[in-house]
Amino acid sequence: MLGSRPFVARALQVRQLPWPGSRSHQFYSTTASRGLRSRRWQRSAFGAALTVGACGYTVYNYDTAYLVAASVYRSSVAANVTCQVAWDYYRNFPELPAEGSVSEDERRAIQDQRSKVHVRAAEKVKRALMKNGGVYIKLGQHISAMQYVLPMEWCQTMQMLQDRNTASSLDEIGQVIALDTGKTVDELFSVFDAEPIGVASLAQVHRAVLRETGEEVAVKVQHPMVRTYSDIDIATVSVMFEFIHSVFPDFKFMWLSAEMKGSLPRELDFCNDKINAEQVQWNFAQHADIPLTVPRMIQATERVLIMEYVNGRRCDDLAYLRQHNIDPSQVSREIGRVFAEMTYVQGFLHCDPHPGNLFVRPRAQGSASHGYNFDLVLLDHGLYRQLPSQFRYEYAEMWYALMWGDQAQIKHWSRKLSGTDLYQLFSVILTGHNWSTIETKSLGSTSAAEFNLDALTQQQPDLFQNITEVLASVPPVLLLVLKTNDLLRMVDQRLFADQPPAVQHHAQLRTWLRISHYCLIAIRDARAAEISHRPAAVPLARVYRLVLNRLGFWFSDTALSVYKALLVVQDMFVRWQALFRRSTIA
Repeated sequence: MLGSRPFVARALQVRQLPWPGSRSHQFYSTTASRGLRSRRWQRSAFGAALTVGACGYTVYNYDTAYLVAASVYRSSVAANVTCQVAWDYYRNFPELPAEGSVSEDERRAIQDQRSKVHVRAAEKVKRALMKNGGVYIKLGQHISAMQYVLPMEWCQTMQMLQDRNTASSLDEIGQVIALDTGKTVDELFSVFDAEPIGVASLAQVHRAVLRETGEEVAVKVQHPMVRTYSDIDIATVSVMFEFIHSVFPDFKFMWLSAEMKGSLPRELDFCNDKINAEQVQWNFAQHADIPLTVPRMIQATERVLIMEYVNGRRCDDLAYLRQHNIDPSQVSREIGRVFAEMTYVQGFLHCDPHPGNLFVRPRAQGSASHGYNFDLVLLDHGLYRQLPSQFRYEYAEMWYALMWGDQAQIKHWSRKLSGTDLYQLFSVILTGHNWSTIETKSLGSTSAAEFNLDALTQQQPDLFQNITEVLASVPPVLLLVLKTNDLLRMVDQRLFADQPPAVQHHAQLRTWLRISHYCLIAIRDARAAEISHRPAAVPLARVYRLVLNRLGFWFSDTALSVYKALLVVQDMFVRWQALFRRSTIA
């Protein structure tokens, strides 16, 4: 049997070794030790060769090896925090019980527990985003703008990422400038401030003076490693979101990584900044009554942008506005006009209007054609979207239906825009107000109730699932419009933070009236275009319809103007009352 399996037989044979002390044993021992030493030397030589080869490869391909190591580290940071947050929510996040099923004290305790988990998770994610920087900071900024979609704890925690970023060193900035322009910092500039005047997630800005012309300029320089890591970072974010979705099926925020994947390459090419800025300048050239300034672009490469230097401070710096006698309500109104013009009329929308990108520059009263004592300075022109005319018309119809509380029209246009039947929730996301406010036609009145996510969650336990369903269904362009809306609402809140409640309400009303005005313009123009292209048996019939369309706009817009004037008078009365009370107390 063993003969049929010779390898087994050989394995079972006992090897006879020489008896200790014999010559044959000594010879065997000497030979064995030499063989052992030889094998050790062979292993050592192989190990040394492998080590030298690895070191040589690493030195020769240092950039590749460093990139792989850094990418693995960054991905591990993201994976680690994703698992921690998912586990925390899985273990510690309680379900919100139905109304009346528990006592008020128990409900408050549950809400407090939920809030603590939100804060804890948001802080962990924020630290991870700051550790990785670049694209991850951009992700945090997106989250901070989703105030009417995500829990307030997340948005408030991420808001600090809007203007707190780590600066690159002066040597790194110099290398980027030399590689992109072919000239050193000293060759291009007679003065180059070492301290950046602004640091963002993708780039930082330095004040400088051009050597050739002596002109004072701002130099925007991309952080050196952002482009290198961008692809792997976006892929990591996508995988991270997919993982969360696999654990929590209701999490459908993959659109956020998809939007970043589409937007980031444009933002990383500063030539687009120059093109977009020049387009905005051309669009507003005929609007001398709007105090908008866009810095003149001088030179652009993929990673370096040289532009006109414009003095000013953030639009929400109330102390700075008071110091220069600038009225925050005027700043708010003009910001609203700029973005309404972009959204409803021009269709070329700046999609990142956080306070760090909106500056105010003081001017002497009457020194400009617009008549204001300030200019709005619009910065960072990397992220724009072209809004198709059909989208602008449908969006305007939706807003106009919301203003009038027309539920049939709201349902119709919501379906057109969002692709879902969740028209009530879509309306809430769009306006930032409760459905009861819209339903009772109170959106344009002082009785409008602000949106409260926690209260809505109590009424609708599946709210988060529905929100993600809506956002996963809408077209990508609408997502950026919603983000822009949220950022503008945040700016408005900050500008009126120190005003009496009545003035804050009136400011919100004026925002609705301004939106209504531009909606009417968009609807009027779309209907006029339709009438002009529609065949008419009698030419005068077309003229008649065009006149009716124009008159309908005029009557509606005049009513809005009268209401707006009434609010101005009421504002003056409220402020006088507040001043009188202060003087009486003093």
